[in-house]
Amino acid sequence: MGCMSRVWKMAFWACVAALSGCQTPPPPPPAPPVVEAPPERMAAPGEASLARGVEAYRNADYKEAEARLKQSLQLGLNVGPDRATAHKHLAFIYCTSRREALCASAFQLARQADPGFVLSKSEAGHPVWGKVYRKALGLR
Repeated sequence: MGCMSRVWKMAFWACVAALSGCQTPPPPPPAPPVVEAPPERMAAPGEASLARGVEAYRNADYKEAEARLKQSLQLGLNVGPDRATAHKHLAFIYCTSRREALCASAFQLARQADPGFVLSKSEAGHPVWGKVYRKALGLR
């Protein structure tokens, strides 16, 4: 009987081994959720000109700044704050070159482009364009 029991044990383990091969593997973990990247914002044609115009303004090259800022508006800027920035810098140039009507108009266009447009406290208090700014926008 010892031999028979050994055969049964071997048969048992052979069946266990065979059946364990038939076992279904565990399901794969769920895939991570698909997160779509936000669409890339298309650069407006005038953005490069705006950047060059503001840079020229900061470098006190007002003739070049005026040309680039006007060009940026002609080429097109997608967002109101960008248009307001262009008009603001043009207003500064117009006021410092004694073209007050154009200065006032540029401040008004800046506000139209961006209803939240305001000058900083130091800009609004500037002796050359501060008064024109307040008058053009009906501020005190």
